[in-house]
Amino acid sequence: MKAIVFREGSQWAVESIEKPVPGPGEALLRVIQTGVCGTDEHLLHGGFIAKFPLIPGHEMVGEVVELGPGEANAVVGDNVVVDNTVLCGKCHACREGNDLFCENFGSLGCNMPGGFAEYVVVDSSKVYPIGDLDPDVAVFAEPTACAVHGVDILNLKPASDVLIFGAGPTGLILSQLLKTAGAARVTVAAPTASKLEVATALGADHTVQVDRSNPEAASAALRDIAPRGFDAVIEATGSTAVLELAVSHTKTGGTVLVYGLAGENDTAAIKPYEVFSRELTIKGSYAQVHCLGRALFALQTGRVRTEGLITSKLNLDTFDQALANLHDSEQIKTIVSSR
Repeated sequence: MKAIVFREGSQWAVESIEKPVPGPGEALLRVIQTGVCGTDEHLLHGGFIAKFPLIPGHEMVGEVVELGPGEANAVVGDNVVVDNTVLCGKCHACREGNDLFCENFGSLGCNMPGGFAEYVVVDSSKVYPIGDLDPDVAVFAEPTACAVHGVDILNLKPASDVLIFGAGPTGLILSQLLKTAGAARVTVAAPTASKLEVATALGADHTVQVDRSNPEAASAALRDIAPRGFDAVIEATGSTAVLELAVSHTKTGGTVLVYGLAGENDTAAIKPYEVFSRELTIKGSYAQVHCLGRALFALQTGRVRTEGLITSKLNLDTFDQALANLHDSEQIKTIVSSR
């Protein structure tokens, strides 16, 4: 079969490799399409939890085409989305109920074979039939699951005033989920006008354009919206400069959620006295476990809408363009077909 393979030294290629065979408890999927995520680029360069050689792609939609011996948890012919997490269930973290921090954490597309291929083998207990849901909507199930986990971690109070920095797929999904989880008002701040238009169309109450080279310049507009700051501020860009700005726009007693994936060695300047004296809470949100069912339900019910999010559709042979799109400010989400 054809697959994208990442190798040491930030190298990648479209390769012909052996088609996988499902074992007991597994299902073979024909990949329909897979979403491209900024995490994929981090993985290419050896970041996050990359293990080479790697077939990336963790946002998969596929068709069940074969089942392993004795398998009965999946149905051949179903179109499904996949919870890409693989948990050992035996380590200290798993036994304590902290599955997300499994000491043997596996993730399809991150340190195990993923969906940028024609076929992928998955644990059949991790597939979720999508019924008649359009694959162009279902492909957002995994990023929506990560956003569900972020909303769980944030734990908003009813009628909260929330600011999100970032209008990529995550920011746009979060801006909608927060309205179902306690936010009375959501403001989205980001550099690209076209993305902010999508944010408005999807229900954001306010948008503020941010200059990438001078994020602080947006402060006046944000102060006009919330003079005393926001109850919760979500940093969904991975920028340390934006994280510093997020702290300054958090209301006394409020919460900052670090959601964006920064470099492992990046640092931000945060004043401990400010955290102490204003009783700020700083939380992190890392991936997800056990959230995909709720994410799929949010997409099926229309609580999370995806109109305008897909801006490019490519295939495995044009994966170079998919990576380039991650640096194009007008692109929101690129989808790669397996064919």
